[in-house]
Amino acid sequence: MTVEAEARPGRHASVPPGSEGTMMRRTGDWARRAPLLPALVFMILVTQLPFVVTVIISFMNWNAYYPDERGFAGFANFRRVLTDVNTRHAIWVTILLTAAVVLISLLLGLAIALLLDRKFRGRGVVRTMMITPFLIVPVAAALLWKHALYNPSYGLFNGVLKWVFGANAPQPDWISNQPLWSVIFALVWQWTPFMMLILLAGLQSRPLDVIEAAGIDGASQWDIFRYMTLPHLRQYLELSALLGSIYVVQNFDHVFTITSGGLGTANLPYTIYQTFYTAHDYGRASAAGVIVVIGTIIIATLALRSVSTLFREEGKR
Repeated sequence: MTVEAEARPGRHASVPPGSEGTMMRRTGDWARRAPLLPALVFMILVTQLPFVVTVIISFMNWNAYYPDERGFAGFANFRRVLTDVNTRHAIWVTILLTAAVVLISLLLGLAIALLLDRKFRGRGVVRTMMITPFLIVPVAAALLWKHALYNPSYGLFNGVLKWVFGANAPQPDWISNQPLWSVIFALVWQWTPFMMLILLAGLQSRPLDVIEAAGIDGASQWDIFRYMTLPHLRQYLELSALLGSIYVVQNFDHVFTITSGGLGTANLPYTIYQTFYTAHDYGRASAAGVIVVIGTIIIATLALRSVSTLFREEGKR
């Protein structure tokens, strides 16, 4: 019995203290992560590998019309993208389109969020109806605006003009006269609910006791909004603007559906589409795509920083 008792500690003497618990925790961690591995592998195959291939092609001279001239081109495709007149115009249109849509959507979303933050009968139904435009498929929304609203013959806008001003009312062709603004307004209609949701969440997280105390002390509604509500919503406004920019800068559906990239409305995604499917210049199209992805990553990084800062401040409360 003494020999056995002395032998038992010796058999486990080489195992460090606490190692068995660490191994069990690691096994448990892997058991929890294992069901996520197929999704991770699928995401890598669907998103990361195509992007790596796109980066490789962006450094190649690859045009389907000239198959014998395929080879390594270095940064020539990127120089062509940044020096081409049409591409530079597409970059400018992309910036203008994104800035206009995000700014107008933010202002409208803030106004609607302030209205929906008040208590009134049927508020839940109104909130649900306000979210509806964001849930519509982008192509369907663009078709709705192109045919049901903008059409000069039977569109709603010209119908309202005829109803208000009579039979002699002007019947403008909205898309031909204001092509870029036609795309902007259609995008604003769809993205305003997104901004409204984020800002409404920010409004509902305000410290109501402090606001009530300010009202009791004689502060006006404008003073409360300017000095208390607006500073509280600053990060929510930043987050809305950054997230909206990430999606709007990649917009293709509305430009393709409403104007087909004509009349000076071709943005970068549509230019990439034309370069790839019409000119069959795969190298230049891939280089333009990489530039768009880099810009989107920069915006996404700023968005993630805003989100992390927002969560840190919420955690301190």
